[in-house]
Amino acid sequence: MLKFLVRRTLTMVATALVLTFVVFWLTNLPPNLEKLAKSEASARMTDAEVESWLERNGHAQPLLKRYGEWLGVAPGWTWEAADGTVSGRCIPRGTPPEEAARFCGVLQGNWGLSTVFKQPVSDIIATRLGLTGILMFWVMVLMVPSALLLGVLSGMREGSRLDRGLSTISIASTATPEYVSGVVLIVVFSSSLVGLRWFKGTAASAMDGITFENFFLPVLTIALYGMGYIARMTRASMAEVMTQQYIRTARLKGAGFGRVVMRHALRNALIAPFTVIMLQFPWLLNGVVIVETLFNYKGFGWTLVQAAGNNDIDLLLGCSVVAVVVVLVTQAMSDIGYVLLNPRIRVS
Repeated sequence: MLKFLVRRTLTMVATALVLTFVVFWLTNLPPNLEKLAKSEASARMTDAEVESWLERNGHAQPLLKRYGEWLGVAPGWTWEAADGTVSGRCIPRGTPPEEAARFCGVLQGNWGLSTVFKQPVSDIIATRLGLTGILMFWVMVLMVPSALLLGVLSGMREGSRLDRGLSTISIASTATPEYVSGVVLIVVFSSSLVGLRWFKGTAASAMDGITFENFFLPVLTIALYGMGYIARMTRASMAEVMTQQYIRTARLKGAGFGRVVMRHALRNALIAPFTVIMLQFPWLLNGVVIVETLFNYKGFGWTLVQAAGNNDIDLLLGCSVVAVVVVLVTQAMSDIGYVLLNPRIRVS
């Protein structure tokens, strides 16, 4: 297990480096840098003025060097003006150059400054990620038990009328995108068009204080989409387990159907859905983009949209790092949990 963890950690680090380098390269393409220069300085800048601005702000260096500076494994750039003033990535305003650190990248906790929000990227991501974490928590609380219940009930009676009905519900929920179900829920439960104004059609007020009225619709919108997928996987696993020989043996020995399901079938049936549930975390983190934008809930997804739409390079890179780390960590946890739950699996 130790060798497996070491190999998996090295693979995760290598994958993170490759993915972040690709995102860094895409966000630092010449058109994006030119747009950044004109948005920060002046929209009427000439090409020569754009090149000068990029050189003064460290964007004219080779791509690998800039990536190393952003990552924190290469010394930060410096620029000396004609009057002798020295500025640079690692030299905050008012700090003497000789007192500044040589390395100031992501590894040192310096994620850059947002050009849109004019705040440190680390502070923005911490705040927005916390809001999205609350949303993800309540989605999992609603989605996982409901999906497992639907899947188990459906798989217990494969081919029955109950199975067909629950399977139809699961397929319909998975086939309906969040932007469709979200709009339908808003129209039905929060607009004057139908008259059922039970909930608020926006979750903006939930950032200050969460209530059932302002938070249930976005939670339900996300949960409905993921619920069907988990339920279908649970149903398939449960149906397969119910046909195993040890289940038939327990039934022939006179054990009740409920006892067989709870003591013998349920634990083995939940091994495969566990992996699916763990993989919902990266989907939730990136899939909330639509829902947070639709309900005006300013979490991680909303921040990612704002960063991409406003060419906020540092903020976009910070969001990408968080997304990559969450995906890799949850996949590793899924593999480890699968080994622990299934004693037939051995790590060599």
